[in-house]
Amino acid sequence: QVQLVESGGGLVQPGGSLRLSCAASGLTLYYYAVGWFRQAPGKEREGISCISVNGGRTDYADSVKGRFTISRDNAKNTVYLQMNSLKPEDTAVYYCASTLTYDSTCSPIRYGYWGQGTQVTVSS
Repeated sequence: QVQLVESGGGLVQPGGSLRLSCAASGLTLYYYAVGWFRQAPGKEREGISCISVNGGRTDYADSVKGRFTISRDNAKNTVYLQMNSLKPEDTAVYYCASTLTYDSTCSPIRYGYWGQGTQVTVSS
């Protein structure tokens, strides 16, 4: 069964950091571009970052640019999202997903396999 599993979420104070992981099974992540997305209560799902198959290209939403970094370790079949300088506005459920076709806009419509999400809460 193809499965993506997010982990690393939790409760942090503003200005803090978290590193999210997206671990894949049932597929070789090497062949896929991967995106990170988030959805806050009452909001649409937002593409925040994505990375190309070979890791040579990364893109970020303006809301996270300069604070978040996406990376991949194909040997571990895992993609990461390092989140620094977290703000209360970053509070959301964070999802990873994979696609065979990279889209620099990180639009969620392009992605097929999805994880179940991990909660990130930024609050004092």
